[in-house]
Amino acid sequence: MHYSSEWDWEVGEKSVADINQWKTKFNWIEEPHASPNGEQVAAIVNLSEGEFNVCVNGQLWQNVFDKIWYLRFAPDGRLTALVSEMGEWTVAVDGVAWENKFGYVWDTRFSQDGRNIVVAVQQDMQYCLARNGKPWENTYQNLTCMAISPDGKRTAASVQTSPLTEGDIFTFQQGIYTAAVDGAAWDKNFVNVWNMAFSPDGQSVAAEVRLNLYDYTIAVNGEPWGHTFDCVWEPIFHPDNGGVFAPVRAGGKWTLAKDGDPVWDRKFVQLWHQMFSPDGKKMAAVVAPKYGKWTMAVEGRPWSIAFDEMISEAIFSPDSTRLAAVGKSNGKYSVAVDGTLWKNSFDMVWKPVFSPDSRHVAAKVENEGRYTIAVDDRIWKESYEAVWDPVFSPEGDRLLLRTLDNGNYVRRIIPLNKLTR
Repeated sequence: MHYSSEWDWEVGEKSVADINQWKTKFNWIEEPHASPNGEQVAAIVNLSEGEFNVCVNGQLWQNVFDKIWYLRFAPDGRLTALVSEMGEWTVAVDGVAWENKFGYVWDTRFSQDGRNIVVAVQQDMQYCLARNGKPWENTYQNLTCMAISPDGKRTAASVQTSPLTEGDIFTFQQGIYTAAVDGAAWDKNFVNVWNMAFSPDGQSVAAEVRLNLYDYTIAVNGEPWGHTFDCVWEPIFHPDNGGVFAPVRAGGKWTLAKDGDPVWDRKFVQLWHQMFSPDGKKMAAVVAPKYGKWTMAVEGRPWSIAFDEMISEAIFSPDSTRLAAVGKSNGKYSVAVDGTLWKNSFDMVWKPVFSPDSRHVAAKVENEGRYTIAVDDRIWKESYEAVWDPVFSPEGDRLLLRTLDNGNYVRRIIPLNKLTR
């Protein structure tokens, strides 16, 4: 957490807001959202027909809007929402709407530090991206697969560059899609362009592309790899700009390729969601060693355990030595750490979180409609109607718990040994 060192980490609990009181003031209240530091809880509220606002710790924003949706806190703690004024849409940040208005906006994204906010926009049936309220100069007939650079200063998306009438398969096969970076389209068109990624320095973009009806590859800054495949998945850059990596399928099996050449000596029924460790020395990915069996592979070597239904939400520890993921078998979820499965299982588990020293793993979990926190396979004794993801203190000895029960939103700082003993 970039800002967590600035938060209050004194052990204890604080009752921040009683949402039951809000219910007596407004026609209805939508889903509450807690700020990253736990000091605020907010929800969209309806005042009357066609009048909406946002209530934060019991206080309304100064401005009223025709409609509000997709309320989200940015990593830096600012509260954002998509809002409509007089039939036009834009983004409001802490209640203040961007100056530019559009026909529609959606899919709010944040830079890693939260200082840059990006949305997809539509105006007069043309599409582009807008960053901090400023739209691209160029617009397109279609736009999907948004991506932003780590610092949020650059944006990209898959765009349609030529018109296509219904049933015109010939124009489609000639290629009408490409990637636009900061609004400027690549020189080359493709049959399809899908998920893309920026390099760590924001200077390059890689994307899944379809060259014709049968051949797929990765294009970097508009230039396709020299090899084609039966299929590819979303590429990522090495953290030190040391090449582009993507899952590729050839001969009915999947493996990992770097700049078009295989780098893992093992193949799988499926391979995707690859990720680098923070130090860039290890690569992990979700794999299926055989049909219907899912696990994690590190440097091409799968864990010995496997799940029957799925595995997801993988994360490396800060020191790059450990790996955790959420798996599901027989209708129940659990957490696997370094290839060892927790004994406890749940109706649902959210993405695990490592402590800063990489020693402990915590996760939000659900059982029988109640939510709580599990740490190192030990379940917190209390449960609530809502819980947000846990956050470790910078020293790793305390946890921030944000909970809601019977309408009372409470911020708690719990000593870690109280949860793990």
